[in-house]
Amino acid sequence: MTTDFRPSGDADAFTLRRRPPAEKLVDTGFRQLTLALASLVAVVLLGIFLVVFDGAREAIGQFGLRFLTTSAWDPVNEEYGAFTAIYGTLVTAILSLVIAVPLGLGTAILITEDMLPRALRDGVGLMVELLAAIPSVVLGLWAIFVMEPAIRPALQLIHTLLGWSPLFDTVPQGPGMAPAILILVVMVLPIITAISRDALNQVPIELRQGAYGVGTTRWGAIFSVILPAAISAITGGVMLALGRAMGETMAVTMIIGNAMNFSPSLLAPGNTIASMLANQFGEADGIQVSALMYAALILMLLTFAVNVMAQWVVRRLSLRY
Repeated sequence: MTTDFRPSGDADAFTLRRRPPAEKLVDTGFRQLTLALASLVAVVLLGIFLVVFDGAREAIGQFGLRFLTTSAWDPVNEEYGAFTAIYGTLVTAILSLVIAVPLGLGTAILITEDMLPRALRDGVGLMVELLAAIPSVVLGLWAIFVMEPAIRPALQLIHTLLGWSPLFDTVPQGPGMAPAILILVVMVLPIITAISRDALNQVPIELRQGAYGVGTTRWGAIFSVILPAAISAITGGVMLALGRAMGETMAVTMIIGNAMNFSPSLLAPGNTIASMLANQFGEADGIQVSALMYAALILMLLTFAVNVMAQWVVRRLSLRY
């Protein structure tokens, strides 16, 4: 007999069982391998942070916190400030989520709640997943040649109606913040939809049946029972999409205009930290390299803050619901 259970308080069967030496060796090896791989991830992350910080030290010492609040980017006079890129990163990412979250969550509800025939639901889900497989450079080309000319009349109408506002006081003439926001919507939509769909599918059927049993409507069950039960996972997916939007490079670089002059207008050309790095790092030298590393460090800290906030929000929502 290879099993011999002995009473020992509240110890489980796994710890009580007399395991063969080979099994113990495999368990120990697997545990140590898992620990090593997990530690390797932390070491790589710390190494990346230290390399970026080391490259940014010169700019940190020369510009300090002024780098965060000024928008001058003058390689001739060696004056640098990343406010324009920081503003563009935050505004494009947040506004893209404002549009993508209702679309993605609505699509997930449409797929999971039997509102369409099964074949049509499967087709919608497949198209959303295929959207995530399109390379960002292809989406950037599509944005330049198809999307931006198509939406320009609508943007001109917005400027005509709301041009008194600083957010819309620029005449749209091509690449700008608004097209960049819309292409980010296309890019983060599959993430939000897929995670929301999986979260809704994980809601126990008993909750749905209980809601219908007390006489609620379909939409009442969705908003009162199903969404609260899946809200923590959905929120985690939204935060993941926010991190993706903040770090997206190629498609945004191709459509945002890459202007370093600050303008609050959503219709004017702008910039993001990722697109600024992609455009300028290849030709930078001297203090400009350090300034770009400083901007990269800011982007890392922003994405780290997003992940920490996501963990906190998900934990709070899990405890509440």
